[in-house]
Amino acid sequence: MRRIEVDLRSDTVTKPTPGMRRAMCEAEVGDDVLGDDPTVNKLQAMIAEMAGKEAALFVPSGTMSNQIAIKVHTQPGDEVICERDCHIFNYECGAPALVSSVQLMPVSGYRGIMDVDEVRRAIRVPNIHHPRSRLIVVENTHNRAGGTIYPIEEIKRIYKVAKEYGLKLHLDGARLWNAHVETGISIREYSSYFDTVSLCFSKGLGAPVGSILVGDKEVIDMAKRVRKFLGGGMRQAGILASACIYAVGHHISRLKEDHANAKKLAIGVNEIDGLNVDMEAVQTNIVMIDIEREDIDAYKLCDMLLERGIGMLPVREKRVRAVTNLNVSEADIDRTIDVLNEVFS
Repeated sequence: MRRIEVDLRSDTVTKPTPGMRRAMCEAEVGDDVLGDDPTVNKLQAMIAEMAGKEAALFVPSGTMSNQIAIKVHTQPGDEVICERDCHIFNYECGAPALVSSVQLMPVSGYRGIMDVDEVRRAIRVPNIHHPRSRLIVVENTHNRAGGTIYPIEEIKRIYKVAKEYGLKLHLDGARLWNAHVETGISIREYSSYFDTVSLCFSKGLGAPVGSILVGDKEVIDMAKRVRKFLGGGMRQAGILASACIYAVGHHISRLKEDHANAKKLAIGVNEIDGLNVDMEAVQTNIVMIDIEREDIDAYKLCDMLLERGIGMLPVREKRVRAVTNLNVSEADIDRTIDVLNEVFS
């Protein structure tokens, strides 16, 4: 297999920058399970302040962060309302059933956005035959919809419904940084409508490992215990936390470059006969490319690209995902468009 030279498979494939590696080498560390790692403590305090929450908990992955949130907000037999294409429902291995003994109630959405009336209808009437509706989950930006941004007005509507029915709200904000940069809405503003928020450092921000869960102190105290029994208690984790601190300090504003590259790629792809991109869905750093030729499916196209040094991922039989990131330049986008032209000519 040829070496991947332009890696658009995900924004998780990035390598730490030289400055980030230096920060990791120089990190002051301690035992985080005992609460003694000063760099982890600094990261947690920094993100809690940024989100306007009382506390934060550093964890290895976004999946763990989401599952901890579900666990602390629910009891076995409860039900969690989410959008049908969301990450928690599609890409977290059925963990809500395994870890929290809850079931999911998926609601159809448009580009990942749930209609508030559909959310209201999904809330169970109290009845001994029904599970108890307990939690609503929102994903922003929405991965499977193509990096679309959840409109703040829709978040406010769901917040009102949650308050009306006494439900908790969790935000899977793995790529919330992208929404923040594109809209100008602060992380604090987004977070104010949710009981807990998960943020990821190892996607667009380019850190090698790490997500964080923010919420009030009582919830985060519970979350720390859940993290421990899930195996997420890390020791000298300041080495990893220092990369996240560096990423927050240096890599947020540059996400605009990724968004510009995604739009450039989408425009170029739309000029190729046999390929199509919904331009209205290209809002941040993810491009969903639909294949309209009968003789090529997503798996074959990805193999053909890989032979030419370009990495993308098939997500459906006729859909390929490309994600711009820290290690992809504008020149790399030009090359990718040229290779796609070559393949489809």
